[in-house]
Amino acid sequence: MHITDAIHNRRSIKQFTDRPISRDEIDAVLSAAVLAPNHRLTLPWRFYVLGPDARHAYGLAVGDRKARKLPDPERAAALRETVAAEHRALPAMIAVAVVTNENPEVREEDYAAAMMAIENLALAAVALGLGTHIKTGAVMETPAARAAVGVPDDQRIVATISLGEPAELPAAKARKPATEYTTWVP
Repeated sequence: MHITDAIHNRRSIKQFTDRPISRDEIDAVLSAAVLAPNHRLTLPWRFYVLGPDARHAYGLAVGDRKARKLPDPERAAALRETVAAEHRALPAMIAVAVVTNENPEVREEDYAAAMMAIENLALAAVALGLGTHIKTGAVMETPAARAAVGVPDDQRIVATISLGEPAELPAAKARKPATEYTTWVP
């Protein structure tokens, strides 16, 4: 597959088939991830491939945040368990963390490198006939989410990636052309 085809075909996949994702497939997308550019060659990314129990625990952390918005405790508990079960059922899930650097400039560069690694991973997944759903957010800072992933104190989770065979490929969302965001400076 040509890289531009992978870019055009990449989507956020919400539903996956039940097909298990092999270790070779996970290794292939992670191998693509680590080829991302990173200033100073800090190699800041760390990848955590979550098994069913870790996915369930992470789902409980996500479910807890969602459940707090519900006034009914029974509905909140049901939502928490539903979200945890959905996470357990994912074919594969990878958490991406960045080693924390005390220098703010390096910290920003490392975060950017990790996000480029995530895009490499997503494009490699498309080339393998797989799909991804990349998620970011405040839940990643919670003690429960950090414990589920198993990250040490010197790392920050920056994204989780659900990985699997797409049950369906959603239509592309309309995007404005790059020319609308481009300024040519003499």
